[in-house]
Amino acid sequence: MSVERIEKKHLSDVAELERLCFASPWSEQALELLLSDSAFGTVSVEDGKVCSYASLSLALDEGEILNVATHPSHRQQGHARRALLALIDEAKRRGLVRLTLEVRESNISAQNLYSSLGFEVCGRRKGFYRFPHEDALIMEK
Repeated sequence: MSVERIEKKHLSDVAELERLCFASPWSEQALELLLSDSAFGTVSVEDGKVCSYASLSLALDEGEILNVATHPSHRQQGHARRALLALIDEAKRRGLVRLTLEVRESNISAQNLYSSLGFEVCGRRKGFYRFPHEDALIMEK
C-alpha cells in the first residue's frame, strides 16, 4: 500500500468511491477542487487501484476535512488511517493550526478513527445530513 497526493489521474477512482460510500456523492468534476490551491487530498493505493481517500479544504491557517471514504472491500485494513495521516502531515507542513470535520452521529467506527488521531468532539450540527436525516458531530484537532 502506498499513499499519494490526489492527482487528476485519481479522480475517476475517487468519484467511484464517492458513489459507493455516500448518499450524495461528489461528481468527478466537483472533485477537481482537490487539485486547486484551496484544497488537497490523499489516496491510498494498492495494486494500482485507489482504495481510500481523504480530502481537506483550506481557509487561512485552518483546514476542514471534507470527505474520507474507503472502498467497501478494503475497510478495516488501515487505508483510511494512512490517507488521513498523510493529509494531517501535509496540513502541518502547510502551517495549519486547526483541523475540523463533521461525522455522522451513528458512525462510531469513523469517530473512533478520528479520536485515535487526536480529534475531539467540540459540537454538533443538528440535521446536517439529509440522506438519511441525522445530526453531525463536529470534531477538531
